[in-house]
Amino acid sequence: MSSTRVIGLISGTSVDAIDVAVADLWLDRDTVHLVPLGHTEVAYPTDVRQEVLAALPPRPATAEQMCKLDTWIGQAFATAAGTALTEIAPDADLVASLGQTVYHWVDGTTCLGTLQLGQPAWIAERTGLPVVSDLRARDVAAGGHGAPLAGLFDQLWLGDGIALNIGGIANITSVVDSQAYDTGPGNALLDLAADMVTGKPYDEDGALAKAGTVRQDLLDVLLADPYYAQLPPKSTGKEHFNAEYLGEALGRVPPVDGPDLLATLVELTACTIANACVRHDAARVVASGGGVRNPALMAALATRLDVDLVTSDSLGIPSDAKEAYLTALLGFLTWHGIPADPPTGARGPRLLGSITPGHGPLRLPEPATTNVTKMEVATGGARADT
Repeated sequence: MSSTRVIGLISGTSVDAIDVAVADLWLDRDTVHLVPLGHTEVAYPTDVRQEVLAALPPRPATAEQMCKLDTWIGQAFATAAGTALTEIAPDADLVASLGQTVYHWVDGTTCLGTLQLGQPAWIAERTGLPVVSDLRARDVAAGGHGAPLAGLFDQLWLGDGIALNIGGIANITSVVDSQAYDTGPGNALLDLAADMVTGKPYDEDGALAKAGTVRQDLLDVLLADPYYAQLPPKSTGKEHFNAEYLGEALGRVPPVDGPDLLATLVELTACTIANACVRHDAARVVASGGGVRNPALMAALATRLDVDLVTSDSLGIPSDAKEAYLTALLGFLTWHGIPADPPTGARGPRLLGSITPGHGPLRLPEPATTNVTKMEVATGGARADT
């Protein structure tokens, strides 16, 4: 099979930027090969980011807001895809977009729906390429949680161990157990606290957290959240871990100063991740996501994890871009008619997403005749013709 050059786009729950990655992918029997070609971040226009944040739970949002956001986010993603064409791969074949999650509807242990905005027509119009998008909904319709889809990437890529992604929400994949789920807040509460204390979007280099002391009373209140005791599959988001949630917890303890608040929230994230990892027999944790850039968080994790802690960079996948490469993989599988089977609780493999044609007629390749059971990550960039 000749390779397909795919642009992957995603903006995580932190809404800090649009992650962009380009990969060459091809199938050789049951193995998909992925060659990372480059990645970047494209910031949202300031006013669009503010509008997105203003519409996230627990704030109410109108149909008018949703319509405008779907357009503005789609235009921002189109700009990000155009950046990839200009700076990384002018000869890309396909765009895959996971969009911007604005609501994840979970009732108890069941995911009932999920909403990602970023109208793909704007991406197709800007690039002229077909776009695979809306990649979570079919998994939810089949009984899954639609997240974390990274479990598919991790199972194909890693032979053992645990893959950890620390975005706004943290999630793990236990490869041997074939389980993937959200462990709880990653950076979500940390970023909220940094904004409360400093007016900045995050605690740069974990400086405030490193200057503070863990407040055990607040940590005990936060750890009492029933979510942590739920068994997988499970997923969560800012519908749960938001400013109102943090304010309610702070209201149950004596006043907490800024550094102590950040230190306590670092410990919460590290503790809940480590507690989840302990449930699985693994000798290695491979970390990625924005949280790996927080030295205070990584130090707290290393203290709590009695296993090797490495970043995905050491295995060939840039930690800042792993989810964008995941998106490229998902788009490739759908484009080639290969059902995806992420360990999210769905009733078996499903073809994920919808396809928006580019400028020309929609000509899909012949569907693959084998299922994918493994992924090899390589370096280079030459298109394959195997």
